[in-house]
Amino acid sequence: MSATDAVIPASTGAAAPASGDDLVTVDDLVVHFPITSGIVFRHKIGAVRAVDGISFTVKRGETLGLVGESGCGKSTTGMAILHLEKPTAGHVLYEGADLASLSGRALRRQRRRMQMIFQDPYASLNGRMTIADIVGEPLLVHKLYPRSGRNQRVRELLELVGINPNTLNRYPHEFSGGQRQRIGIARALAVEPNFIVCDEPISALDVSIRAQIINLLLELQREFGLTYLFIAHDLSVVRHISDRVAVMYLGKMVELAENAVLYGEPVHPYTQALLSAVPIPDPEAEENRRAVVLQGDVPSPADPPPGCHFHTRCPAAQEGLCNVEPPVLREVRPRHWASCHLVTNTDFPHIRAGEDDLAVVATGPVMGDASAATVVHTDALDAAGENDHGDV
Repeated sequence: MSATDAVIPASTGAAAPASGDDLVTVDDLVVHFPITSGIVFRHKIGAVRAVDGISFTVKRGETLGLVGESGCGKSTTGMAILHLEKPTAGHVLYEGADLASLSGRALRRQRRRMQMIFQDPYASLNGRMTIADIVGEPLLVHKLYPRSGRNQRVRELLELVGINPNTLNRYPHEFSGGQRQRIGIARALAVEPNFIVCDEPISALDVSIRAQIINLLLELQREFGLTYLFIAHDLSVVRHISDRVAVMYLGKMVELAENAVLYGEPVHPYTQALLSAVPIPDPEAEENRRAVVLQGDVPSPADPPPGCHFHTRCPAAQEGLCNVEPPVLREVRPRHWASCHLVTNTDFPHIRAGEDDLAVVATGPVMGDASAATVVHTDALDAAGENDHGDV
């Protein structure tokens, strides 16, 4: 590690101070799910480390993209920020207030400013409730509108997201998938939040509908000054909508940078592998480029490897370093953070083979047998995680 590298300090039990334009500050967030044994007398025998100590900020008015393959903890991170999933440790500050210290009415008041758009528009809407009841329920819970004006507000919200307001007495099963997601967006907007967690809001939709939902989110952001944490697998969508992008792997954050920087020159080997799996809209370039080679399978979050969690699959991993000492997320360049022992201010492992058909370059002794490697060559971010069981 270079002496000039800036390091994000470890948590000292208090949340890190937020700057004036930081809306959400996540400090050393940990979410572990216990593994228990026994029927009558249950006892803990382990834990699934869904999120294992991550720190980042979301600036007011920006869109922070959060990417990673299935099971890396993206969705759990979003739910823990909203306290839909209780964190095991760490702090989440919203406008300077530590949500862990709030409960009851105080937490409910803060939650009015923080909402979520869920991944599955079929499961996230109650099939026994009409659209008027679904969209109007937040207004009722937070006592924002009198009963006489509630339906009018619901009509306004439906019209805002492109749904015919005359359909408010229909049930969810009478709408298409794209329309249901628009209804979910209207419900999130009902309480006038300024921060929304978008948990893969387009992954369950047809390709033809995805662009419409993305454009709707962008329009709403411009009109109301919204801040998004946008969780997704589709790297092209994240590139289109995000101002900054964070990459997670097995509960850890491995890289965080501005959009153009991360897509233009990723420094972490895992980020390079992900981007190499994205198809190029040029048949000749796509045919000539070589795929990044990754070793082995994704380890289990219940038993992550020692040292760097990625060392078991990294072509550049060094014996005695990467498999022993966990790397620290540090600022290797201005506004560019990476968690890798081999990344410095001036250099990084060049494992991505692009259009120039460069061979994979691994500095230092490579761990494992490259002949047993598997090749990443699919067009989705799940390229290396198809056999996973979904997000933890």
